[in-house]
Parts: sequence; structure tokens; C-alpha cells
Amino acid sequence: MEFRFFGEPDYAALQELDLLVQRHLEPHFDALPEREREGRLSTGAAALKFYERSEHSFVADDGAGVQGFILAQSVWQGDRPIVLIRTVAVRPGTDEAVVRGLLHAAVKSAYDTAVYEVHVPVSAALAEAVQEEEAHVLGRYAVVHLGTRALSAPGEKLTKTVRVPGA
Repeated sequence: MEFRFFGEPDYAALQELDLLVQRHLEPHFDALPEREREGRLSTGAAALKFYERSEHSFVADDGAGVQGFILAQSVWQGDRPIVLIRTVAVRPGTDEAVVRGLLHAAVKSAYDTAVYEVHVPVSAALAEAVQEEEAHVLGRYAVVHLGTRALSAPGEKLTKTVRVPGA
């Protein structure tokens, strides 16, 4: 498995994989409102052009095609940079080593550019990979969706019955 930067020739494969992953995560994906479907996809042309230049985004390519991707960017925090990971997607049924390899590629690219913090949304799919990178969990990564997206947004809705670590 090769973990490499991606370019415009990979865009169609990335978009196809993103759609496949979304349909796997949400069997009724195609029945969601158009705005929600668009909001869940990470591989629009503008996003891919941006992440292609980020130096922290990679694909996992087994020679037969793209098996996964990670989209990450450097963000200036005012006093230091971080690498913020937006999306990690792998073909359903793909070995856990692909997720670990993608995360490690982003972590190594951060280190190579003198960025010493990588922020990762902790999910079940990333739990082992994040642990392998010796991450410190500072809570859960939450996303506030505004407007009508809040009605159909992915993820577990945070309510008073959900226990937040450290709260």
C-alpha cells in the first residue's frame, strides 16, 4: 500500500470513494435532502483543490486504485500552527492498517513541516489509529450544524443523557 499525495487525476476516484463510504455509513443516504447529501461529502472540486495543496492530505493506493484518503490542513492558532484533520475515509471492508497508514502519513507530514500538534476527530473508525499515534484525548470533537442541516446531520446528537468525558 502506498500513501501518497493526490492530484487532479485522482479526483474522480476520491469522489466515488467518498460517495461509497457515505452510502455505507447511511443506507438511506440517497433519500436525504440534497443539501444534507452535499454537506456530508468532503470531495467537491474546490475542497479537493484546496486539500491537494495542503501538504497534509494523502490517499492510500494499492496499485489497483484508491482505497482511502485523509484530508487535513495546517491552521494557524495565533500562537502556533496545528494540523486539523477533516476527513478520513476508507473503502468499506478495508484493513485497519490503511486507516493507521493514512493517519501516520498526516502526522509525519506535520512533524516534517515543524507542526507539533495534530487535531483529529475521535471516531470508532479512528480509535485504534489515534491510540497508536499516542494521542491525548481532550474530549469529544463536536460539530454544530446550523439551520436545517441540524435536522439530518450525521453523528450522535449530544443530549443531557450522553456523558461527556470530564464533564
